[in-house]
Amino acid sequence: MKILILGAGQVGRTAAQALSREEANEVTVVDVNEDILRELQDRYDVRTVAGNAAHPSVLEAAGAAEAEIIFALTSSDEVNITACQVAFTLYRTPTKIARIRAEAYTSRAELFGSAGLSVDVFISPEQLVTEYVERLIHHPGTLQVLDFADGKVRLVAVRARRDGLLVGHPLRELPQHLPNMELRVVAIYRAGRGIVPDGATVVEDGDEVFFLAAREDIRRAMAELRRGDDPARRIIIAGGGHIGFRLAKTLEQSNQVKLIERDPRRARKVSELLDKAIVLHGDAADEELLIEENIDAADVFAAVTNAEEANILSAMLAKRLGAHKAMALINRPSYTELVESSSIDIALSPQSITTGTLLAYVRRGDVVRVHQLRRGAAEALEAVVHGDERSSRVVGRTVSEIALPDGVTLGALVRGEQVIMAHHDTRVAADDHAILFLADRRHLEAVERLFVRASR
Repeated sequence: MKILILGAGQVGRTAAQALSREEANEVTVVDVNEDILRELQDRYDVRTVAGNAAHPSVLEAAGAAEAEIIFALTSSDEVNITACQVAFTLYRTPTKIARIRAEAYTSRAELFGSAGLSVDVFISPEQLVTEYVERLIHHPGTLQVLDFADGKVRLVAVRARRDGLLVGHPLRELPQHLPNMELRVVAIYRAGRGIVPDGATVVEDGDEVFFLAAREDIRRAMAELRRGDDPARRIIIAGGGHIGFRLAKTLEQSNQVKLIERDPRRARKVSELLDKAIVLHGDAADEELLIEENIDAADVFAAVTNAEEANILSAMLAKRLGAHKAMALINRPSYTELVESSSIDIALSPQSITTGTLLAYVRRGDVVRVHQLRRGAAEALEAVVHGDERSSRVVGRTVSEIALPDGVTLGALVRGEQVIMAHHDTRVAADDHAILFLADRRHLEAVERLFVRASR
């Protein structure tokens, strides 16, 4: 697939890295910064073009006439919208996805669509991160909470601990402890090494466990699997930028929220826009300020400023001073690995969260949702099953009859409104939404082939 990425910021670079790793993709990146482009060319198998991404001559030089999909990911909403419009007007580019942050655009649905601006899909990394953090806060004890099938199914990652039902018991005993509820453990990571679970697998203290369950069952499952995780009520947010403000606005109706912002003008503006949240002008890495604001009573401390070093330091300090859970927004993958081995509970990667959304548009077969896991080494995806028993490799077959590669688990099926946890004898039907976990994303092409309708 010929892919054009406009903008080599953090999101654009991560998208280029993820997409260029797949042999079927030809990726071209456009940016005004030639130094960044040279670095990208040195590190990844991409072509680069320097210039303004909205200019027709630059788009032509980048190969927009042959591009099958354009990701407009610059820091400017206007450049992204204009680039998509130019690409469609001049080249009829089939798929155009734009990063748009301003609510003035996103709140007006009539601006887009067949009669409006030529943007097929718009994404807001800030909104995606806000929703991601909100799910983590509403499900105490989780490391990740990812939606599939319009939220009907969720993939949840938890750290097993000694007082929970998981530790010391084979997985086949779970139904005895959780009657009238089905969940499916699809992966376990122990000391960084992946384990493909079966009924005899015994979970150990400290294991990172991924399980699938219907959305309405998540809270009950977490209450049993990790006893002692009380609901999060008191939230302290460091940073009043796009993400910090959105998060405070989302949570202030259901939680006690305090937001710390070091820029006095931004603090004043945010305080005027929020209804219940308390806005403090100060430095989130100021120990006296945190103590004064009762950091030891905070259920969650979320550092989401634009400076990742400041996020790391303030989150580590908050955790040392008694915050129950500390999260830090981090852009560099190398920092993420360091943080995960420190006192910080969760490293938030805007790139990983956003890239999964982008990947769904370049997958073969009818893949409608993708989530990157384990820093891109693993993947979870949702694929729609099409065809019949003659044209499909999966329709009419039981899970045990499907030729899934090693390390790939078909964890659940969504059939209309029904959520079905998949077992060896579960039969796949046309129009099912299949939720799959890939412990090794190198098996992606083989999985995609299963969900491409075969010719008769």
